[in-house]
Amino acid sequence: MSRGRGEIVLVTEDDPEVRGYGVDLLRELGYEVLTAPDAAAALRVLEENPGVRLLFTDIGLPGALNGRQLAEIAITRHPTLKVLLTTGYAGNSLTRTEWLDPAMELIVKPFTSFGLSAKVSAVLQR
Repeated sequence: MSRGRGEIVLVTEDDPEVRGYGVDLLRELGYEVLTAPDAAAALRVLEENPGVRLLFTDIGLPGALNGRQLAEIAITRHPTLKVLLTTGYAGNSLTRTEWLDPAMELIVKPFTSFGLSAKVSAVLQR
């Protein structure tokens, strides 16, 4: 299992339990973790923390912006930022990767510690 080296990851998820699960896994893997419950909060966190290396966001977020839109804005403002999108809708066309920007990857919920570790490591190494 790949281990982080203290890289900063911003987890954006509206469900507190799911957010907590992701945060706990990432911290156990050696990442520093910041959180946001929606896209507007995530954009504020990114502005206040220029050292964020990875945005890990749910696609389905409340408010004016979904996770895909958040990712597009975040990459425009922070070109070196990597993005890992997640969704629980495995049967949905959202799991198709042709609509992803080259800086983005996708992991389907529920994910395991091993799966998240591998995907985060791969995204950060790009």
